[in-house]
Amino acid sequence: MSKVLIMEDEESIRSFIVINLKRNGFEVLEASEGHEALNILNTVRDIDIALLDVMVPGMDGFEVCRRIRETNERIGIIFLTAKVQEQDKVYALSVGADDHVSKPFSPTELIARIQSLLRRVNVHRETAAKVSFQSGPFSLDLISKQFKKNGQLIELTPTEFSLIQFFLEKENTPLSRDVLLDHVWGKEYMGDPKIVDVNIRRLRQKIENNPSEPAFLQTVWGHGYKWKGQSQ
Repeated sequence: MSKVLIMEDEESIRSFIVINLKRNGFEVLEASEGHEALNILNTVRDIDIALLDVMVPGMDGFEVCRRIRETNERIGIIFLTAKVQEQDKVYALSVGADDHVSKPFSPTELIARIQSLLRRVNVHRETAAKVSFQSGPFSLDLISKQFKKNGQLIELTPTEFSLIQFFLEKENTPLSRDVLLDHVWGKEYMGDPKIVDVNIRRLRQKIENNPSEPAFLQTVWGHGYKWKGQSQ
């Protein structure tokens, strides 16, 4: 049974989410503010997904997410937010979120987003046939779930790992945003397609010598992105 942590200060909203998650077979843990959420995450090690409300008293969801990502790249994180500004969505993804759902939302949409992210989390965790990739200075091992550059481990979120794996599988092949969305987020994904671009920027910060002039994860103007494993 997959475990989901919900951090939401409004009890009526939290109870509504909890009921629908339990109806869909999830084990649910609850927190009403940031410190409580972090304490739960430090105590319960096998939480799969964290749903974080942005606007909670004290430590907001952005800060909670940032602190989670300091020690845990493997948990899936979805923001629940009433904010609709584009910069807020981009910032949520830049601090380590995998997705965001704008309030008000339907239970069907939320469950679909969770299940889509959970598939990426499980791909990141599951043991597969012994397969590895070597591309320039990079290596990816699907058994240990490790991605390295010149032998140095690079910590990736489940979404980032899925993206890198797909790029390595399709090395030197231009991939459109739609193709990346379908493969990594799923055909049922209903969110902002710019989530691809934000994750690409985040990956470049982790892997490129100069993120503003990417040598490996390159933009193909008018089409999308491609992986070039050996920089020139």
